[in-house]
Amino acid sequence: MKTTPLIRSLHWPLILGLTALALIRPLFSIVGLSDALGKPATPLILTAAITAAWVLIVGLSRVSHPVLTLVAAGLAYALASIVLSGLLSPILTGELQGPLAMPLAVIPVLITNALWGLISGGLALLLQRMRAGRSPSRATR
Repeated sequence: MKTTPLIRSLHWPLILGLTALALIRPLFSIVGLSDALGKPATPLILTAAITAAWVLIVGLSRVSHPVLTLVAAGLAYALASIVLSGLLSPILTGELQGPLAMPLAVIPVLITNALWGLISGGLALLLQRMRAGRSPSRATR
């Protein structure tokens, strides 16, 4: 019997959709809504709303690996935001800004967004277990 590696078994269309949803946050900044609505409140509210959406979307679904799915979404968001920053900052500001301008910043961006996905994934797993009527203290074996 052939086994599928865990990464291939993830629901990639869902991960890409969750990544696209998270790109609302930099979009608000690009079009000036974060400034107009007020910083730092707007980015914090958007992050909380995106996190809640991720947890509900994955937690209320039958995704088999909610934690890994959301870690992958966090990493995909990090990569997308790094690329977006690299493409748009020269156009919008006239110079390269963001993590690509300071390559050492790429690692913290990846770690931060992986942790965001890990926390969100843990909450989604908890929601899945609560919905299934299982105790959250029971580990999957």
